[in-house]
Amino acid sequence: MIRYELSGKAAIVTGAASGIGLATATILARSGAVVAINHLPDDPRGPDEIEKLKAEGLKIVGAPGHVGDAAQAVTMINRAIDQLGRLDLLVNNAGTPGVTKTVDMSRLDLVTEELWTTILATNLLGPFRCSKAAAPALKAARGAIVNTASIAGTGSGGSSMPYGASKAALVNLTKNLARGLAPEVRVNAVAPGGVNSSWQIEWTPEQRQGSIDRALLKKRADPAEIGDLIVYLGFGATMVTGQTVICDAGLTL
Repeated sequence: MIRYELSGKAAIVTGAASGIGLATATILARSGAVVAINHLPDDPRGPDEIEKLKAEGLKIVGAPGHVGDAAQAVTMINRAIDQLGRLDLLVNNAGTPGVTKTVDMSRLDLVTEELWTTILATNLLGPFRCSKAAAPALKAARGAIVNTASIAGTGSGGSSMPYGASKAALVNLTKNLARGLAPEVRVNAVAPGGVNSSWQIEWTPEQRQGSIDRALLKKRADPAEIGDLIVYLGFGATMVTGQTVICDAGLTL
């Protein structure tokens, strides 16, 4: 895994109670950064994981709040920055599929107004709200933003039509935030394919194996493999901005 010397650096990772978010926060903290771990206020995994990381002697700050709620998102970011004292990296990782099983693109009857509202509030407006609130601190530190998109936003089907649309919009938002926050802040995104994590979608064994069989590298990602790329985009890729990097083991090829 990539390791950086990040002593004196500070980061916020949203949706970090599990999966890619937790793996990214762990890499950052073990590299010396102080990390604010955002999680849903009613998700017990957040406090549990924070205590585990603190037990390692890592510098961790709890940052509960729902990024899909405008007031909570802004309050969470502001409080986290106050506790951190500065901000070098914002990882907009929090997201939701809004469903527990994939919705075939032909099943428009299952795509409700409520599903659109839920997905867009978290997957698109959440990253914008957090980025807007964090922008002054990031500019002061000449920091970076990394968004978690998906191959569903680059042409693949995804779990539902609204989910794919939200991630495609996030790819576009990444470009425009890069334009809007330059030259002080770099903004990029990662677009994972199949990931072995506690995502809300109940993939069947056949679906999981299919994603392996179709990938050129014949595997699904571990969350830490995506986390490595996020940390690189945050602290190593000093000439890269406005880009969405696909990390899917060649699945889309």
